[in-house]
Amino acid sequence: MLRVGLTGGIGAGKSTASRRLHELGAVLVDADVLAREVVAPGTPGLAAVVEAFGPGVLTAGGELDRAALGRLVFADPAQRQRLNAVVHPLVARRRAELAAAAGESAVVVEDVPLLVENGMAAEYHLVVVVHADEAERHRRLVADRGMDPADASARIAAQARDPERRAAADVWLDNGGDPERLRQQVDRLWSRRLLPFEDNLRAGRLVPAPALALLEHRVGWAAQAARLAARVERAAGDAGRGVEHIGSTAVPGLVAKDVVDLQLAVGSLAAADAVAGELAAAGFPRAEGDWWDTPKPSDPDPDRWRKCLHGGADPGRPVHLHVRVHGSPGWRWALLFRDWLRADADARAAYAGLKQRLAAGCTSTGEYADAKEPWFTEVAHGRAEAWAAASGWRPPA
Repeated sequence: MLRVGLTGGIGAGKSTASRRLHELGAVLVDADVLAREVVAPGTPGLAAVVEAFGPGVLTAGGELDRAALGRLVFADPAQRQRLNAVVHPLVARRRAELAAAAGESAVVVEDVPLLVENGMAAEYHLVVVVHADEAERHRRLVADRGMDPADASARIAAQARDPERRAAADVWLDNGGDPERLRQQVDRLWSRRLLPFEDNLRAGRLVPAPALALLEHRVGWAAQAARLAARVERAAGDAGRGVEHIGSTAVPGLVAKDVVDLQLAVGSLAAADAVAGELAAAGFPRAEGDWWDTPKPSDPDPDRWRKCLHGGADPGRPVHLHVRVHGSPGWRWALLFRDWLRADADARAAYAGLKQRLAAGCTSTGEYADAKEPWFTEVAHGRAEAWAAASGWRPPA
């Protein structure tokens, strides 16, 4: 089952996107609908709201007066938190029940207005944000919903700002203009990413790395890595001892293949095996075979150099997830190499030049990786260790 979190500011058009995804075949779980359900007349949820806010939030017929409650909570953050403490656990329980009933091959889209505000992004395989700027959303709330302008402003102000949503978004859908354009974006998302992602997830299939091509550094790589790392950390649970963005995409200014490398530290190889299923369920299936760090092991304990390699199931974001034992040579080297390149402009330029020369002459990523090894052995290890000694560098505890 693929779980997609869909969100966006009030008035952005999130409901339009969710309806279209439902038409295409997604199982839709609407948090707004559930929020109404859990406070319907006669429910424990409604009784708890009345206890918290008084009988003034009820209509003459005994239903929740949403307008009256809205005036209380959207003007006062403390009151809003009080309401959330009552309603959100009830909604979360129903969301989980509905998602569990959807079936193994379902694409479950959870329409959650406050997904970003409540820090829920790591719960999903993918987060989709529907966007329109604040002025346009305010206009829609007043013109289309008949909302009082001051109330519309208060509701917008009570939600996350665009930079916060961008940080959480794997997919950003622009709904600032023609609704047909939003529909087209949703259709492409469904056919090109969501359906293949679900198929890969169910099959435990990794997305292959892209063809050998070096790109100029992209600012967005760091944000993508942060979102992925949060999902890995959640999946690993207590077995994890930290997730780090490593490799060339983690070094500003360095050319890189468009693959995000992450490193999950665990306490032992047994722990790496134990979390493999959870990682796969979170969208990071395990690669087949035995994997070793370089230099090749030659000491009496070769397992010190072993790692488990996972990849990503999302066709929109190739990932390499290296699961290494905390404190092992490979774990330490990945962090040292990254930090050395970040700190030493000359080293960074030398490595970039090497990468570009080799990429121009190699025909596959495997050939390219092998061709870099002499530089690591003859140049990088010694210089990086010297930098670590001079700078006092230490890996994370």
